[in-house]
Amino acid sequence: MAFFFECFFLSLSIILLFVWSSRHRRATSLPTNWPVVGMVPGLLLNIHRLHDYATELAAESGGTFQWKGPLFCNMDMLLTTNPANIHHIFSRNFSNYPKGPEFNKIFDILGDGIFNADFQIWELHRRTTLSFFTHLDFYPLLENSISDKIQHDLLPVLDHFSQAGTDVDLQDVFQRFTFDGICKLILNHDPRSLCLDMPLVACEKAFNDVVDALLYRHILPEGVWRLQKRLGIGKERKLMEASRAFDDFIYPCVDRAEEEPDRFSLLASFKKELQHMTNQNSKKFLRDTALNLMLAGRDTTGATLTWFFWLISRHPSSEAKIREEINNCGRRVDVQKSRGMVYLHGALCETLRLYPPVALEHKAPMRPDILPCGKHLEENAKVIISLYTVGRMESVWGKDCLEFKPERWISPSGKVKHEASYKFPAFNAGPRTCLGKEMAFIQMKMVAAAILQRYRVKLVEGHVVSPRNSVILQTEHGLKVTLSKIIY
Repeated sequence: MAFFFECFFLSLSIILLFVWSSRHRRATSLPTNWPVVGMVPGLLLNIHRLHDYATELAAESGGTFQWKGPLFCNMDMLLTTNPANIHHIFSRNFSNYPKGPEFNKIFDILGDGIFNADFQIWELHRRTTLSFFTHLDFYPLLENSISDKIQHDLLPVLDHFSQAGTDVDLQDVFQRFTFDGICKLILNHDPRSLCLDMPLVACEKAFNDVVDALLYRHILPEGVWRLQKRLGIGKERKLMEASRAFDDFIYPCVDRAEEEPDRFSLLASFKKELQHMTNQNSKKFLRDTALNLMLAGRDTTGATLTWFFWLISRHPSSEAKIREEINNCGRRVDVQKSRGMVYLHGALCETLRLYPPVALEHKAPMRPDILPCGKHLEENAKVIISLYTVGRMESVWGKDCLEFKPERWISPSGKVKHEASYKFPAFNAGPRTCLGKEMAFIQMKMVAAAILQRYRVKLVEGHVVSPRNSVILQTEHGLKVTLSKIIY
């Protein structure tokens, strides 16, 4: 009963301060640290635009901002976008910043997959996945998988919308495409969520509910979201439904994979490794492994392609250069040709800089630490690295940081210009750098080339595109476009 009274008075205080704040706007974005409720009123005023709000806080505070939550709610956290801090946390002092118990509580739906794992389990994931991605058979398998999906599903669906003269949500198309692709690659099963019927596949749509709920677990007191989970309400109910959808989809695929032990597949590789680890539940571990890779393969690539097409629709000169480069490659872009597409690579990097698919990283030191900026961190202090904000900091990228300029990724010699990962952390940094980086670029280039060779893509007039409140940076209302066939 005391808990509910505390919630009541806390809620009343927040509402009163919210009303006061809305009537007394200040020139600064930095919130007032109120007694009892901390900075929550400022958060409530900006709850509809969390990523841009974080950017304003970082910009006004030199790249690092100390957030204060309500008393007794364990919501204090440090927001940082400082490249020196990122390098320190992700690389130089990597061993002091494991995922840890706090991260595992928030991301419990991912189980023992690579995103949650630390130490021995993480090393097993990384070693096995890297071995699969560097196998001689991997890139031929990847190329065939992408090409087949483009020819047999993506283009027929887009042709249908083009011929009908109706608009299409490219975000939905890309999510379906990447979901089918990663399922085929990891589970050897194509659910064909992308086809003319555009069916509802519960597992595919469940990812959207998951990435929304996980962001709110970062900003709600743990007691609140745990209560929602116990009562089966709100976003926690969606999270539980998503977990069941994942289980119903993945476990049968795992069973089929176990019937084909000699097939070249990632699950078969993990199955062999697990023979040396008697304390692991084999099926549960393979489910977690598959789920983590499906999340990486569906949402990150799908989100980047969505933002890429939105950006080039607003920058016709960049689109023209991309089309010229694609046309010079011939009618079919394969893995080898994709690696030589410098301007398209730059445009994708610029998309990832401005709209990184993973919007934030959550870290906590095992031992007290001092960051390069001078900030002292206590043991298990919450640190949020806003990857969305890093690409929008003038101190990191210069005065033109908000401009879409693929040229910034091209060296004077005409080759791809590389930036340090702590300045461009879209693929993480340090030992946890994304193993699928090369695979993602190949897939995105092949898809972009196939679409731009065939269609002119125009944003539907009046359609508003803005970031969604989610740990994966999707668009709030999709990407509605019309397609017109190019006649050669």
